Amino acid sequence: MSKPLVSSRLRWNRGYLRTSTVLTVGALLLLSLFMAFPFVWMLSASLKVPKTAFSIPPQLWPHEWRWENYRQVLFHPTVPIPRFFLNSLNIAVLVTLGQLVTCTAAAYAFARLRFRGREVLFVVLLTALMVPAQVTIVPLYIEMRFFKLIDTHAALILPALTNIFGVFLLRQYLLTIPDELEDAARMDGAGPVRILVQIMLPLIGPALTTLAIVVFTGTWNAFFFPLIFLNDWQKFTWPLGVTMLRGQYSQNSVTVIMAGITLGVAPVLLAFLVLQRRMIESIGFTGGIK
Repeated sequence: MSKPLVSSRLRWNRGYLRTSTVLTVGALLLLSLFMAFPFVWMLSASLKVPKTAFSIPPQLWPHEWRWENYRQVLFHPTVPIPRFFLNSLNIAVLVTLGQLVTCTAAAYAFARLRFRGREVLFVVLLTALMVPAQVTIVPLYIEMRFFKLIDTHAALILPALTNIFGVFLLRQYLLTIPDELEDAARMDGAGPVRILVQIMLPLIGPALTTLAIVVFTGTWNAFFFPLIFLNDWQKFTWPLGVTMLRGQYSQNSVTVIMAGITLGVAPVLLAFLVLQRRMIESIGFTGGIK
């Protein structure tokens, strides 16, 4: 093959790769803008005066910046939004830590330990994923009432201290770790607990981060279970507080409500931005090979 033909093909391949890269980046950018638009509109609406919140044509950026909306949320005379934030933060942090511990232990048992009926038990465990949480609310409510936990945060924390999805996620990640690492640890006299703590946990850090983000976000935004188990409004979580912020018949200003929603979304976005690198590592790397 002549050199001019080879060089022309190389130039064509480079041009094709450059064009495909530009198109891919452009498509991803448009998709990102489309997904980010609701958040931008939420932030914009939280800084507008009520009469311009739904103006036609829509105004993306407010002409008059109204920071008073956030002050009304934080210092509302009847709706203690800061207390609701602390309640949600307390519940979300405890549930997240609890699930990291229990899911890690269960996943390690299903992935690395050998015992009779392991596969059958794991299949039975996975079938519970098909049962909606609403189906179990009646027996769960009876159980919480029996232990006198109704209208307490314990009724939201204790049933959520483990998660079948978390066990499945960590088990699949643990299966990617080479057996040679565990065999070498056993030859040095390490037991299952030491292997889990000193060898497996550092390797599954990205998967633990992913699970922490998922659990924290789901618990922070939970509405159904707090609505069922909590009666004292001083113990309400942030999603319930937003409904109180709306007022009866939704007569309160939509801009104030948007300010409250923006403040509630901020902790979740902050957690994701801080931990997103570790979350991406769980997809881009294979456990023990890294």
